[in-house]
Amino acid sequence: MMEQCPGRTAPAHCNGGACGKTIFVPGKTVLLLLLLMSDARSASNVAQSMPDAGAYPSHPIRLLVPFPPGASPNDIIGRLIGRQLADSMGQQVVVDNRAGAGGTIGADIVAKSNADGYTILITSTTFTISPNVYRQLPYDSQRDFQPMTTIASAPMMLFVHPSVPASNVKEFIAYARSKPGQMNFGSGGNGTVPHFAGEMLKSMAGIQMNHIPYKGGAPAITALLGGEITVYIDTPTAMLQFVQQGKAKVLAVAGKQRSALLPDLPTLDEAGVPGYEMQVWYGFFAPAKTPLAIARKIYGETQKALEVAEVKSRLAAIGTQPGASPPDEFQRMFRAELEKWRKLAREVGIKPE
Repeated sequence: MMEQCPGRTAPAHCNGGACGKTIFVPGKTVLLLLLLMSDARSASNVAQSMPDAGAYPSHPIRLLVPFPPGASPNDIIGRLIGRQLADSMGQQVVVDNRAGAGGTIGADIVAKSNADGYTILITSTTFTISPNVYRQLPYDSQRDFQPMTTIASAPMMLFVHPSVPASNVKEFIAYARSKPGQMNFGSGGNGTVPHFAGEMLKSMAGIQMNHIPYKGGAPAITALLGGEITVYIDTPTAMLQFVQQGKAKVLAVAGKQRSALLPDLPTLDEAGVPGYEMQVWYGFFAPAKTPLAIARKIYGETQKALEVAEVKSRLAAIGTQPGASPPDEFQRMFRAELEKWRKLAREVGIKPE
C-alpha cells in the first residue's frame, strides 16, 4: 500500500507528499490503518444520522395520544397544544390515538420509535402508575423515555350518577356503606389515575366498590352517564359539561385545595375523607436518546403556546392549570412520581398483574 515518505518534509521525488513507489509496511500497521479508516467512516455515518436540532422540525411531527379521541383529557390537551406547536414551528403535528392497556400500548410505540424528535408522547400521571400495575411492561419507564416538558396539571373530582341519593360526601359514604360491593366505579383502564383514585377512596373511606376498567376516559364517562357505573373520579376536563346538563353530579374536589372553577365545592379532605389528595399532571415525552436540544425546543415552544390567550382560556374552562418545566426539572419530578405511586400502590393493596 502507499505510505507517505518518512521525515518532516516530503522528498523531491514525492508528488504532494505521497511517494511514487510502494512501501510495504507490516501487517499489523495495515490492520490498524484499516480500523482507523473504518472508525472514521462509522463516525461520519453516525454524524449524518443524528438529527439536526437547529433544523428541527423539517417535516411533520407525530403526537401519540395513548387514549381514545374525544373526552380523554390527554386528547383534548394534546390537540390544543399540538395546534399551537404546528403554527409556531411551521410543521404539521399529526395526532395519533393508540388506546389500550391504560396507556401502555401507545407508550410502547413511542419507546420503540426513532429518537429524532418526530414521535412524541403526551401522557399523564398514569404513566408513573403503570409500573405498579403491570408486572411486565414492554418498556422501562425511566430508561426508554426522554422527558421533554410538563404541560399542565389539574385537580381530580368525585363524580356520581344522578341516581345516587347523595348531595355531599358524607351522604355518599353512608350510602356506599349501606350497599357493600354493590356499587361500581370506573376508570380508563387498569393503572390509570382514576383507578388508583377509586382504590384510595375505598381504602380511606372504608367502603366497598367494584372496579370496572374501560379503554380510556371517554368510554368510562359514557358508562357513568348510562348508569353502568355509579362513581368516577377524574379531572373536570370532560365532565363539567355533563354536570351542567344534569347528567352527573360532582360532590367534591379530590385535591387539598378547592378549585377556582367551582370555589364552593369542598375537598374530600374537608368533607369527610381526611388526607385524601389526588392530582393529575400532563407532559410530553420522547424516545430515550432524543437530543436534549430537541427536548428543550419542545419545552420552549410549549411554554410559548401556554401564553396564548385562547389556550389559557380553554385550559381554565376545563379546570386545568398551565405549567411548562424544562427537561431536567421534569426528569426529577418524573422520578419522584414513580416512587410516590410505588408507595401508594403498596398502601392500598394494588399488586402488579
